[in-house]
Parts: sequence; structure tokens; C-alpha cells
Amino acid sequence: MSENRLGDYLDHMEQAAKDARGFVEGLDKQGFLSDKRTQQAVIMSVIIIGEAATKVIEGYEGFVNSHPEVPWRSMRGMRNRIAHGYFDINLDVVWDTVQTALPELLKQLADIRQNRKSH
Repeated sequence: MSENRLGDYLDHMEQAAKDARGFVEGLDKQGFLSDKRTQQAVIMSVIIIGEAATKVIEGYEGFVNSHPEVPWRSMRGMRNRIAHGYFDINLDVVWDTVQTALPELLKQLADIRQNRKSH
């Protein structure tokens, strides 16, 4: 790998997580489940997160190993389940991911950035 793209991938993950959170702002679960446009926007954001996580896993093994608190493989797995089983997406899981996993991911990414700046 000739250039270090790690920062770009982390940026993509952070932006997509923020986007997904923004898409559901003001919605409750029922509102999300009845809004196909929002569902598709959130799903695309989750795919972007998974794609970026895959790039990090494949290109920056040491970084992944030094940040085991981040669910790298789970993000890749969710992306794969969505991309390869699009007609079987469990919207309850997507909603729960946006409500619980993405705020935690954003916190983890902020912590990683803070640690990278202080070193």
C-alpha cells in the first residue's frame, strides 16, 4: 500500500455515522419503519461504514489490533449482510444500530482521533 488512507477511511466512517443519525433525527421507530426514503438513506450510510471498516481491516491490521474496542468485523459483517441480502434486511436491527451502535462508534472514533493527536 503506497499511501496511507487510514485517516480518510475513519473520516468516511464518522461522516456516514453522523449522516445516519441525522437522517433519523426527530423520528421514532414507527416513523422510521414507515419512511422508505429514510430507511434507504440510513442503509446506505451503514454500507459506507462497513466498506470503510473493511478497508481498515484489510490495510491496517496493526491499527485494528490496537483498537479492539471498535467493532471492525461486526461493521464489515453488517455491510455484507445488507449488500448481499438486500431483500432480507431487518429494519429493527438497522434502527437499533443507529440508536445504540452508531453513537458508540462516534465516541470511539473521537477517542481514536484524540489519541492520535496526542501522540
